[in-house]
This record gives sequence, structure tokens and C-alpha cells, in this order.
Amino acid sequence: MKAVAVFPSTKQVEVIDHPEPAISSPTDVKLRMIDVGVCGTDKEIVTFQYGTPPDGSEYLVIGHESLGEVIEIGAGVKTLKKGDLVVTMVRRPCDHPECVACRAGRQDFCYTGDFTERGIKGRHGFMTELVVDDEKYMNLVPSALRDVAVLVEPLTIAEKAIEQLWQVQARLPWACPIEPGQSPGYCHKAVVLGAGPVGLLGAMALVLRGFKTYVYSKNPLPNSRADLCSAIGAQYISSETTSVDEMAKIVGGIDLVYEAVGASSLAFDVMRVLGTNGVFIFTGVPGRKSPIEVNTDLLMRDFVLKNQVIYGTVNAGKQAFLDAIGDLAEFRKRWPDAVKKLITGRFQITQAIDLLTGKVDGIKNVVSLR
Repeated sequence: MKAVAVFPSTKQVEVIDHPEPAISSPTDVKLRMIDVGVCGTDKEIVTFQYGTPPDGSEYLVIGHESLGEVIEIGAGVKTLKKGDLVVTMVRRPCDHPECVACRAGRQDFCYTGDFTERGIKGRHGFMTELVVDDEKYMNLVPSALRDVAVLVEPLTIAEKAIEQLWQVQARLPWACPIEPGQSPGYCHKAVVLGAGPVGLLGAMALVLRGFKTYVYSKNPLPNSRADLCSAIGAQYISSETTSVDEMAKIVGGIDLVYEAVGASSLAFDVMRVLGTNGVFIFTGVPGRKSPIEVNTDLLMRDFVLKNQVIYGTVNAGKQAFLDAIGDLAEFRKRWPDAVKKLITGRFQITQAIDLLTGKVDGIKNVVSLR
């Protein structure tokens, strides 16, 4: 069967003939892949910044944002049946007994770093025709979401970040007063850095929870991403024409920054205008670039005197996938056109290399295998 693979030793990216997987455990489920999203991680893997093949393989099949259809189940599978649509989790736990996170099923917080990830580290990914995995890593998706369900995995980034936000801010009086008809974040202001898929999905999740949401991104106005922000009730601000200080004046006190751009220079510049008791969430991983200049005294003083919190988040656990499926259904109900416009192109597997090497523009491009 066809698959898209990277060969790190020879630095090649190819559409290859990959062996068809077979069910080998009672809880295994076989999927026919429908959609696989292309993201920044995939593009970094094909430039050989990272990406590790499974043991004994010279190549790694890439792709971790997926939607598949169940075509075969093992004898012990209880929650899925043929024809079901599923999104499969990415990370698998390490096998160290002392890793309390992995032993608790929270491999997204693995202590040892010896986890594996489908399409990224030590396990083949989903950009192929057929996949077999364990039932416990699969999440049932309503058929009504079939055309947009590939967005679930990138949305889990925001879901996990927001779940932690409420936990972190329980440290102080931060919850908005209960008001009939108001969503829980209605008294807070959030700035999203970046208008890529992770940023726009994060903006949707924040608007859904009532945050007054601003998206700060480089594209000058007018542009289609700004139109999409407007459609969901967020305000787009261009960094091309509006400085960080000017942006901060427009927003007022910034309670939350959700970073989704992977640009450290912009992130640390915005960090200095974070408000009192504010939270800054990192989700991006910068590439290997030259060092930047940062006023560490100012930042340290603000962290202390303004009771600020900064944390990073990556990968996601089971609950974040379930929350993402539920929220995506709500997005679809509230903003059907905006959600549809997040996916800007669908391509055959033979066109995947052009997508991965950045020769095709768009918000979220998808390799369709149906």
C-alpha cells in the first residue's frame, strides 16, 4: 500500500510501497485512512530537524493528524464497530515502571522521554492507506463531522491548554462572577499569537468559552484569516501595522496569551505586556535560529510582582481528544462556514510531497485517502 515516508539516513522523502498491517491483538482495530492533515511538525520532519523511524526500519511513515474508518476489529474490541469513524491518539507510553504519568495513562506528561509517537518518534504514522492500532487509543467521531474531523488533533492542543488554565488559575480569585447566559471566561481578555490552524482553533475554543479574543498575526489587512476571525467573534490585529505596545493598548489588560506561532522573538516581546495575574501559554516549538535579545530583568520582575504564570503544553491525553470532538461539533453548529474554511485544500497522496515541502499555501491542507 502507498505511504509517505522520510529516510533520515539518506535525507529523502518518498511515496513508498509500505507493508499492509494486520490485526495481531484482540483489542486491535484496523482503519482505512480517510484524511491526514499536514502541519508544521510534518514539515520540520521532512527537513530532517527530527523524526525517528521505528526500531529496525530505515524510514518513518509520517502523519499524526488523522481520521479513519473502522474496517476490521479484533475479538476483544468492545467500543467500536465496522463503519465507525475515529481519530487516533498520537503518543504511546514509555515502559518504565517509575513513570507515574505513563502508568496513569497520561503519557502526554511522560517523565522519561522514552514515549513513542505515531508519525514522529519511533512509530509509523497515519499518512498511508491502512493502519492498525489498539482500541484504547481511538476516539469515536460523529459521522456529521466527517469532513472536518481531521481538525480534532490540532484542536486538542487548545483543549489541553485551557484545561490546565482553569487548574492553574484556581490559585487566585480569577473566575468570572456567575451571570445568567454568560460563558465562564466572559470577563477575561485573551490574545492568540498566530493565525495558523492551531491559533485559529484556539481562538474558536476561547470565544466558545466567552473570552474576548484577539488574534495577533503578521498578515496585513484585509485577508481571509481576519475575515474568519471576524466570523467567530474575534478581532484580528496585524503585527505588520500594529506594534506590540499598540496591540496591548487596543486590548487593555491581557489576562491570557495563547502562543501558536513558534516565533520566540514575538512571544517574548508580547510577554512583557501580559497583564497582572496573567497566564502565558506556549504551544509552539521554535526552529533552530540565532539567539534573540530579551530583557530578562523586566520579565522576571513582572513574573514576581504581577503574579504571572508561564507554561508550555504539547501532545494531549484522552480527555482533550474527547473535548475536542465535542467542541468541534459546537464550532460547526455556531460557525459552519468558518470551520469549513479552515481546510483550504485536499490532495491525493501522490501530491503530499509538494504539501510537505511548502509549495502549497493554505490554512490547513489535507491528504485525502478516501
